[in-house]
Amino acid sequence: MKAQQHIELQGRIVDLMAMEIFPGTVVCENGKITEIRRGEVAGTDYIMPGLVDAHVHIESSMLIPSEFARLAVVHGTVATVSDPHEIANVLGIEGIDYMIENGNKVPFKFYFGASSCVPATGFETTGAILGPVEVGKLLERPEIKYLSEMMNYPGVLFKDPEVMEKIRLAKLHGKPVDGHAPGLMGKDAETYISAGITTDHECFTMEEALDKISYGMKIQIREGSAARNFDALIGLLDKHADMVLFCSDDKHPNDLVKGHMNLLVKRAINLGYDPLVVLRSCILNPRQHYALETGLLQPGDPADLIVVDNLSDFNVLKTYVNGILVAENGTSNINRVSATRPNAFVAEPLLPDQIALAGTGSMIRVIEALEGQLITNTLIQSPCLRNGMLVSDPERDILKIVVYNRFAPAKPAVAFIRNFGLKQGAIASTVAHDSHNIIAVGVEDTDIVKAINLLVHTKGGISVSGPGLSHVLPLPVAGLMSDADGYQVARDYDVIDALAKTLGSKLKAPFMTLSFMALLVIPQLKLSDLGLFDGKSFTFTPLEAESRIV
Repeated sequence: MKAQQHIELQGRIVDLMAMEIFPGTVVCENGKITEIRRGEVAGTDYIMPGLVDAHVHIESSMLIPSEFARLAVVHGTVATVSDPHEIANVLGIEGIDYMIENGNKVPFKFYFGASSCVPATGFETTGAILGPVEVGKLLERPEIKYLSEMMNYPGVLFKDPEVMEKIRLAKLHGKPVDGHAPGLMGKDAETYISAGITTDHECFTMEEALDKISYGMKIQIREGSAARNFDALIGLLDKHADMVLFCSDDKHPNDLVKGHMNLLVKRAINLGYDPLVVLRSCILNPRQHYALETGLLQPGDPADLIVVDNLSDFNVLKTYVNGILVAENGTSNINRVSATRPNAFVAEPLLPDQIALAGTGSMIRVIEALEGQLITNTLIQSPCLRNGMLVSDPERDILKIVVYNRFAPAKPAVAFIRNFGLKQGAIASTVAHDSHNIIAVGVEDTDIVKAINLLVHTKGGISVSGPGLSHVLPLPVAGLMSDADGYQVARDYDVIDALAKTLGSKLKAPFMTLSFMALLVIPQLKLSDLGLFDGKSFTFTPLEAESRIV
């Protein structure tokens, strides 16, 4: 696709540098803005710079970058600050290179970071390791814009040499360091931020966000498919708009079809916030923080711009990237491109007795999943015993959860979880942050194993199993993404999501929630392929609690 040689757009021009809106004409030549003419014109549409997602894992859309772009441009997104952490945990630098190369095939601005935590912890099995040497080589590259989220905040607090070296290298190359420290406040937050951490998307209370801002950290307001903090944090725009960026973090394909950053902008404007303030947070702030090469609707800038009907409905009529009309009236103009399917998958099929657990009568620790949150709680519950074996108890919504190593032969780890709501059957996924081993939750062992084995057969994906039910959405690229048409993947995801809900789950996004139940760096209780993990003490913890049933 080539930029139009000459473009003239008339309407109300949104100037985020001067903080004003005025009637005029935008003139573009060969992909660059050459002139902004002020003056009364016939057009009433709004012309503004394109939207930026300040923190997203493209892999969580289950789409390769080129397909993500096809869907996102329809909603006015022209650029993303993308952490390739997920594929890096599976394939290392090869995976990051894949994302960059595939993204470069389409007119969209993907800005990738050097993944800082591969693996995120030493308490799980991953497919790759990126130490300071590898991270340093990535940071030397001009297309790598930042050191992506430093999830190992204990490593920062206790000055782990490897962690501190990665941060030092980012500073050496003049690149910002993204943060990830849910619940961290006070002296610990000050220590974490003073080490050089510049952003955090994990705040879930206004108190936490204000505390971190007081130490100089920028806060990313996040609305993804599972984790959301918009309602809790949007009030930051009142006094701290210059410290706010908007992001999605994780966006499932069916949600991406419906909208992207435009939904956050529209929502904030309709709450009464000044559109110029909102748009600065979604466009100017990430552009300046990460030194992106995105246009700001100024002469000499790349013609990265959108045309919107009005600021209340915020319907995106046209999207341009480098002067290329990539979307118009809800239709993407980006063509599909060919892609390879790199992967790392050696897991073998399981039998039901391989996830069986004998019980002793002790109370057990149960993960409590929370709707719309990555954090979990720890519950102490009496177990359900059947013939001396610990089994799921759908009546109390305490279900068996399994994490199975995909990278090497190993015994599966088994525990219990609450709030998935399944009354029968099982669901499973190879999207399981951060190492992306196989994760499954279900009622009967036979169905759990059936769901897992569907993924073993396809070398990755998400699956549903149950009485008379066997369905899988393959994700052949690293077990994380599909290279199929993004709109078809979205429809296929809708189907499998609905099937999971027919089994009883009331979660808005059961697969997204499942994917975070092995995320050890988010407290409180999670399950890795090596065992049950206490995210507060940062140690493994036994399934059985000390007290026994009397």
